[in-house]
Amino acid sequence: MKPDLEYTGHARDVIQERSLPEDWIRDTLSEPDRVEMGSDGNTHYIKAISQNEGRMLRVVVNERVEPNRVVTLFFDRRLGRKQ
Repeated sequence: MKPDLEYTGHARDVIQERSLPEDWIRDTLSEPDRVEMGSDGNTHYIKAISQNEGRMLRVVVNERVEPNRVVTLFFDRRLGRKQ
């Protein structure tokens, strides 16, 4: 993950609407619990957020553009919680 990063309008809206701390996003990108490649070529960074009851934050990044672009982010209910 490169340090240069921009957010789509959708990603910025989600951050604001859900009051997601920047630390959670930064930690997910720098120290993910796991990384997956999406079928669309985007990289999915996933991390359990202990400050949010262990819910799994998924940050989807398009790394094929410069700077890398956060497309969306959400707590992935399909993954449950890390105990």
